[in-house]
Amino acid sequence: MSCACESATATAAGARQVSTPAASGRQLRALSRAISVHDLRELARRRLPRAVFEFYDGGSESELTLRANANAYARHQFVPRYMVDVSRTDTTASIAGVDTPLPLAISPTGAIGFGWPFGDVAIARAAGEAGIPYALPTSSTSSIERVAREAPDTRLWFQAYMLRKRDFTYGLIERALRAGYEALIITIDMPTGGRRERDFRNDFGLPFRFTARNLLDFASRPGWALSQLRSGMPRLENLEGFTPDAVDAKTIASSVGKNYDPSFVWSDLGAIRKLWPRKLYVKGILHPEDALMAVRHGADGVIVSNHGGRQLDGACASLDALAPIAQALGASAEILLDGGVRRGTDVLKAMALGATAVMVGRPALYAVSAAGQAGVARMLELLRDELVRALVLSGTPRLRGVHAALLGAADGRPLPCAPRGVSHHVLS
Repeated sequence: MSCACESATATAAGARQVSTPAASGRQLRALSRAISVHDLRELARRRLPRAVFEFYDGGSESELTLRANANAYARHQFVPRYMVDVSRTDTTASIAGVDTPLPLAISPTGAIGFGWPFGDVAIARAAGEAGIPYALPTSSTSSIERVAREAPDTRLWFQAYMLRKRDFTYGLIERALRAGYEALIITIDMPTGGRRERDFRNDFGLPFRFTARNLLDFASRPGWALSQLRSGMPRLENLEGFTPDAVDAKTIASSVGKNYDPSFVWSDLGAIRKLWPRKLYVKGILHPEDALMAVRHGADGVIVSNHGGRQLDGACASLDALAPIAQALGASAEILLDGGVRRGTDVLKAMALGATAVMVGRPALYAVSAAGQAGVARMLELLRDELVRALVLSGTPRLRGVHAALLGAADGRPLPCAPRGVSHHVLS
């Protein structure tokens, strides 16, 4: 790969050293009372201006897919087995060929610095402490090099969009390789940007325009505003140098939104496979044939995802796409599930339907926006506790080996709860 972004690399490498701020005593007290991801979402909603919160929280158009992601989990019910020894549980999973204490990785989510200064670093550090991977997005507000430097013990992945300026994308990939990133994610479900109507209603556009509405909105959250003033306007550090006039986040983001490459095809993925010697994942897979094509062109794994409902509205829920993809791929590749996970029970359902592990995006955004690194640590603690409780209550001592029988299902197809004449069993 020939790097066409030397100026961006130099800018990122020379970026000022600013640590992500710690949560205040008041924020930590509120955090201690949070007992679910939903509570963390509420803390983030209270702290952030409406425009910023809804930029994170919203989906595209009518938000059908956003709701479908969450509703899909409710359609799957456990058929628990009892009188099983669950005095010890094991939540270990293998992710990217490494045993991991939880079947979790943190999804790439852009513009995190608007929720918490240098929030990318805060999330990466919390992920490192939990022993799980963190995927840094192209549109991060902390550079590839900054995150590698400030979270050296974290298993870092880098997520790349294919931009029209392909040399620039290749340069980002080369930087991630030099910085020691463990895996590369290529996101394929964004040949153009989705229409996110909440942003229009909130006067939150890119390029950003100050209006009476959003000025009042920002002024209504003085704590957030003060933290942003102290740390400076967030910059999409990886994308500096993308356009000659891109000097701040609003200019860069608007340029990138118009510069995704809609001509990116499977043979182009094969070319990236030749350039990237480590683990390679393809994100945005919803069709079994696309999953097979990804593997045929060199992917080590696929990430079943509809971009959190932020792209094609009306696309199927990620969980609904999972079982057919798992059936098509078998054991030939890793399968990660991204979209709608809010509970430990959601994690268990995804694993039962064929996921190797799951990725969480918005929960990390809520958590970091509520209380920085401490918030993300709390979020991971809550999901772990819920997962362990679900294992115990379902009669499933080990996460490895769980399959669709736990949901009263055959071949990934859900059946009515406790169907007559069907023998259920739990692998232990």
